[in-house]
Amino acid sequence: MKSNVYIYILVMAVVTYLIRLLPITLIQKEIKNKTILSFLYYVPFVTLAVMTFPGILTSTSSMWSGLAALITAIVVSYKGGSLIKVSLSACLVVFVIELFI
Repeated sequence: MKSNVYIYILVMAVVTYLIRLLPITLIQKEIKNKTILSFLYYVPFVTLAVMTFPGILTSTSSMWSGLAALITAIVVSYKGGSLIKVSLSACLVVFVIELFI
């Protein structure tokens, strides 16, 4: 059976286009449901977290240093640290742990 790559590309383009087109055409009124609004509000944050989480654990030579940096970054940011403080503290933790591992 010989496959035609152009058919695959066409199907992929149609599906991608429909995913973007259907919400625009089907939802005409302003969304007032608080549950849906809160869900749509958090979608970009969740997407960013899902894309960066594996990179945090695999970007160093040891998964444990990445995990320690992640925990450090969470604690520092929870305590109200700025982005610079969070980044520098996570980098410092990775540096120190990589020295000993």
